[in-house]
Amino acid sequence: MNEPIVARHWLALAAPKAAPAVATSTVLILGRIWNANGAEHSTGNAALMVVLAAGAATAGAFASAGRAGDPVIAGAAFASSGALALAGVAGYSDGMSLPLLLSAVATAVAYGLTARYWRTDRREAIAHHRHLEVRQSEHGHVERVEALRAGAQIEVAREGAQYAQALAQALIHRETLPGFDPAQLTRAGLPELPAVNTTQEDW
Repeated sequence: MNEPIVARHWLALAAPKAAPAVATSTVLILGRIWNANGAEHSTGNAALMVVLAAGAATAGAFASAGRAGDPVIAGAAFASSGALALAGVAGYSDGMSLPLLLSAVATAVAYGLTARYWRTDRREAIAHHRHLEVRQSEHGHVERVEALRAGAQIEVAREGAQYAQALAQALIHRETLPGFDPAQLTRAGLPELPAVNTTQEDW
């Protein structure tokens, strides 16, 4: 059976596209809130964010190194490093120009990275949809062939049963006629009738 087609809401379709901008804007807002609560020109807080960002970047580099590297962990680590760096700049700076510039750059980089994954997902979805269509068409063809074959077999069996019934009725009718000789039917090319021994039980 065909699966029902479910129409997704436009918010569900737009949410993945807006996720990078929402993430960078959220980090920027949190950084400015931190700035208003004492992080402005705080060397200790800035050093802490630098250490955390460097650690996240190092973890991402180790996670992506070698054949056994995990791209998901590496991407999460690099994203965390960028978010920490942006939050540190937004919290330390006294103006909005530099934080806004870094937020715009981070948003552009995030969209550039996620666009590749969106293209890959779209290609995989199209390939999967085509594969399902091919399988459905193949199964439909097999089902139609089997239905035709079964119908032909049923029709042949029905015709054979009708022929056998007509032949039996004709033979029964001929047996009642005078001068009936089964041997003549056999010599004429008709199949030999099997001998049937009937015994009459005493009532």
